[in-house]
Amino acid sequence: MKTMFISLLLLATVAGTQAQDSTFTNPLLTSGADPYSYFKDGWYYYTHTTANSIVLWKTRSLADLKSAQHVTIYKPTENNAWSKDIWAPQVQFLRGKWYAYFAATGGKNVQHRMYVLENPSPDPMTGSWTFKGQVTDATNKWAIDGDIFEYKKELYMIWSGWEGDADKQQDIYIAQMKNPWTISSKRVRLSVPEHEWEKSGQKVTVNEGPQALMHGKKLMIVYSASGCWTDHYALGLLRFSGKGSLLDSARWTKHPEPIFQTSVANRVWSPGHNSFFKSPNGKEDWILYHANSQPGWGCGGKRSPRMQKFSWTADGMPVFGEPVAEGVELQKPAN
Repeated sequence: MKTMFISLLLLATVAGTQAQDSTFTNPLLTSGADPYSYFKDGWYYYTHTTANSIVLWKTRSLADLKSAQHVTIYKPTENNAWSKDIWAPQVQFLRGKWYAYFAATGGKNVQHRMYVLENPSPDPMTGSWTFKGQVTDATNKWAIDGDIFEYKKELYMIWSGWEGDADKQQDIYIAQMKNPWTISSKRVRLSVPEHEWEKSGQKVTVNEGPQALMHGKKLMIVYSASGCWTDHYALGLLRFSGKGSLLDSARWTKHPEPIFQTSVANRVWSPGHNSFFKSPNGKEDWILYHANSQPGWGCGGKRSPRMQKFSWTADGMPVFGEPVAEGVELQKPAN
């Protein structure tokens, strides 16, 4: 009987371990704003804002981010135009090489511009990262949160920028690229804060953090709206008609309501600045985002990365539901 009891205890322990290994809970890390990941050859490469450098994580599953290998791939020298306030880095594999995009300043927000690094190594955790320079259109206006995507074999960049030189309003812009570090067209404004849910933030209204999202042949841009310093930070969506040029703003339609927002019931505030990824088996769609655990925490270091699976409507709209409460066990992305 004693032997049988021990065997049953071992079986229960193994079953419990297997169940634990197949689930995870949010948040993925205790802090980390503007989370982004890129999947290649069975690995996820993850970044978030660290302010003074670019740190890259590598993992088989983003659910295991806490134990993932990570290295600092770039720390700029002092006293240049891109040495401070490094925001929202993204590491992407484009045209056979790795590129790291980031916004940075020389010390004042008005100086924020987009920059890019290049690495020809097959593994971005190794090799040499070369500073390629600023990524800009002819206007050279304030710019943050760049995302590069490919559509019909052409590269495009979307970002958050100012129309002029004053910090009054952040809009979403798009431009075509001739290569991963050079914009080749005029910038086109696709979105401005116009609905009340986009304008929370006192004197400055915000559209930022744009991310391209493809579903079949349908192209969308999901962006963050309202000030991150408010509890009303939320996600909005732009849909491309599928006809004509991406650089024709008339071909884009804005969804009138937020598609992901604060859930007081689940105690998740200001979810936003998201990105997207597929499960390892390529069959599931997931959203990766940051959020606060308490109201009033704003844009500080308490924002933490989270993720959850989402679905689609029959007409191709993403359904994110509500931000999942902390501590709720979720199934890991399917292998």
